Order: sequence, then C-alpha cells, then structure tokens
Amino acid sequence: MTRTSTDNPDILELLPRLEAADPGVRHIALIALADLEVPEALPWLTDALLVDSADEVRAEAARLLEAWEQPQVVQALCAALADSAETVRLAAAQSLGELKSAAAGRLILPWASHADPFVRASALRALREIRLEDAAVPALLALTDPDAAVRREAVGILGWLKHEPALPALAELAGHEPDTEVRRAAIGALGLARDAQVLPTLLGALHDPAWQVREEAATTLGKVGYSQAGPALEAALGDGFWQVRLRAARALGRLRHAEALDALADLLGHAVANLRKEAALALGELGQGRALAALQAAEHDSDPEVRKAVRIAQAQLRGVV
Repeated sequence: MTRTSTDNPDILELLPRLEAADPGVRHIALIALADLEVPEALPWLTDALLVDSADEVRAEAARLLEAWEQPQVVQALCAALADSAETVRLAAAQSLGELKSAAAGRLILPWASHADPFVRASALRALREIRLEDAAVPALLALTDPDAAVRREAVGILGWLKHEPALPALAELAGHEPDTEVRRAAIGALGLARDAQVLPTLLGALHDPAWQVREEAATTLGKVGYSQAGPALEAALGDGFWQVRLRAARALGRLRHAEALDALADLLGHAVANLRKEAALALGELGQGRALAALQAAEHDSDPEVRKAVRIAQAQLRGVV
C-alpha cells in the first residue's frame, strides 16, 4: 500500500495493522480507520481500494468509502469499477450509487463512455441517483449501446430527469427493443410527460409478449391519466397474468372509467387476494353508487386486507371522509 504521512495519533496507532502482511488484519484495520470519520483517513482508504493485493480488502475499502464525496474518493471508486475482482466492482458501484452531489456527478460523467460495459452501466446508474441534467446527453447516446444493461440505465436517467426531448427515442425502444427489461424501463419512462404522442405506444405495450412490460404499460397509463386508455385497460382485466390485471384495475380506478364497473366487480371473486383488494379500491374510485352492491357481497372476504379495502371503497362511495 502507498505510504502516506500523517500526524493524526489515531491513524499512527493503526498504521502497523494497515500495513500488515495478513490481509485479514488489514481488513479489520480499515474498518477501524473508517470509524474515525476523519478526512485524513481517506488516502489510506483510497490506496487500499486501488492497490491492496487482497480482493476482500479492496472490496471493504469500496464499501467504507460510500459516505465520502471528495474528488479523490469519486475517482478511486470509478477506477475500481474496472477492478479484476467482481466483488470489488460491485462494491464500488454500490458506493457510487450513494453519491448525491452534482460535483460528484461531473466526475462520474466521463466514465459513462468507458470501454467496459459494466463501468458504463454503473456510471449511468450513479448519475441517475444524482439527477444531474448534464447526464441527459450521454444517456441519449447510450440508448443505442450494444449492451442491454447500459441501455437500461440510460433509460432510467432520462426518466428520472423527465427529459422530454427523449420521448421519441424512448417510444422507439418501447416498441422495438429486444431486451424485455429495457422495454419495460422505456415504458415506465414514457410516463415522464403528459404528452399524447406516447399514448399509441403505451396502448400497444398492453399486448407485449412479456407480461412484465404489459404490467408496466398498465401502470404508466394510470399515471398519465388519458381517459382514452379506458377501453384498452378494461380489456387488460382479462390478461392471463394477475399482476397485469391488478395494475389495470388500479389504472381504471384512477381514470374513473365507469364502464369497467362490472368487470371490476367480477374480480372481487378472483383467487388472488391482492387483485381482489385492488378491484375493491378501484370500485370506490369510480364514484358509481351501484358499485355498493358488489362491494357489499365482498364484506366478508376471507382476507382482512380485502375487507379493509372494501370498507374504504364503501366510505368513498357514501361520501364519508
């Protein structure tokens, strides 16, 4: 490990263990060093991360550095994303994800174009949490990255930033991206704006081959609040996966799509309690007095959470606050 001078007595006391031949001793010494919570400890921690011979010591250093946002720490964590050991790379990525300052984000930006796809994806993931506006440009470029994980993180950034110029590119991904998780992320990101241009893409996604994408489409349609989506969401109540039905029921409640009352009432008899609960809550949102009869039949449901949802819905329909 690179030697660094200091006059801090606590660090000087730890120095023999920090430079011990036994990696287990160095490991414990690093933890004790981090517990001091003094800036003078950073050179030892960053040195351990970058040059210690033991994987477990480098990984521990990466974890211990998560609370610091000094430039030398950010640069060391970024460099560790390309470490030879997976445990170190993952620990560094996790710590970068804890950073919140714009200054740290600007130091991470260049790593979004690194040759290693793991480094690119990890840098983009960290930038997403920081919500740095400057990250929109590399994120847009990364939408065509050959690595699916990189594309997925790029979509996440654009969604968090609510970057409206990205809507056409996100819509293209949502409809034609081969990776299921990237399609799902793109569908979610399309909810960043109340823009009618995304409605056809969202409606089309209700028929995606992957149920996870259909579920996300139903969720996003509920968020964007287009009443035109009501019939398509009502049809989605018949989806083969109850998770999609649940999200469709929630969206229909938000849209107050009264035409779905009978279909929602039918779901009160479904085998999955979570779906019965969501159907009851949606019926309460519809504002239709005739839903009370359907809810009354579910008052003695076997699941307490469903019964609670029924009571809430009934109170809504009766105008009780």
